Amino acid sequence: MDSPHKGHTVRSYDDELNQLDNYISEMGGIAESQLAAALDALAKRNSELAALVIVQDEAIDKIEAKIGEAAVELIARRQPMANDLRQVLASLKIAQILERIGDYAANVAKRSTVLNQLPPVEPARSVPRMGRLVEQMIHEVLDAYSTRNAEAALSVWHRDEGIDGLYDSVFRELLTYMMEDPRNITACTHLLFIAKNIERIGDYTTNVAEIIYFLVKGEPLTETRPKADTTSFAVMTPGAPKG
Repeated sequence: MDSPHKGHTVRSYDDELNQLDNYISEMGGIAESQLAAALDALAKRNSELAALVIVQDEAIDKIEAKIGEAAVELIARRQPMANDLRQVLASLKIAQILERIGDYAANVAKRSTVLNQLPPVEPARSVPRMGRLVEQMIHEVLDAYSTRNAEAALSVWHRDEGIDGLYDSVFRELLTYMMEDPRNITACTHLLFIAKNIERIGDYTTNVAEIIYFLVKGEPLTETRPKADTTSFAVMTPGAPKG
């Protein structure tokens, strides 16, 4: 990526800041590919691919540890201020979030291996579609970090409401299938957890967008985060039509 850190008297200082960006880029790329592979494993009922996603989680954990070590050393040796300090703190926060995204992607993969042992159910097609939109959000927010584009980060931030709406729809569809045929309960319960994991990844991606906005602008985003998840208030009746 192009370096956003130019002008320090000590060149090695720029290199250390750039290394943090490189770690975030690497970690984000793995998290994004983890989710993509987990969704493929779910859609294609591929347990071998799911197993690879689970193994990849260790790589994310190792990079997070490297970021923590690099950030602590940089603060101790360079005593960064202003923009530089914001970047160091942002890298620490984003690394923690990406680690959580990796965990959720691994959870999707784990539950997909269980689903592969059960008869397929129709809503299994809806969940990966929702996941692809979240995957695109991750890709765009990582680009926004790389280019320090606050407007692009804000665009991702606003799209979280749409993910909540999709989760709401999937949630109701799964409840309907369970109520119409008790044999669907086990599979649909796993899909409910998968859909919730994907929705949470969307939330975490929104958190990254907020951090990027603060990193670039030097002030927090003051808008109220849009939310459209109404599943806590969902009321379903037996025999309700599929949504």
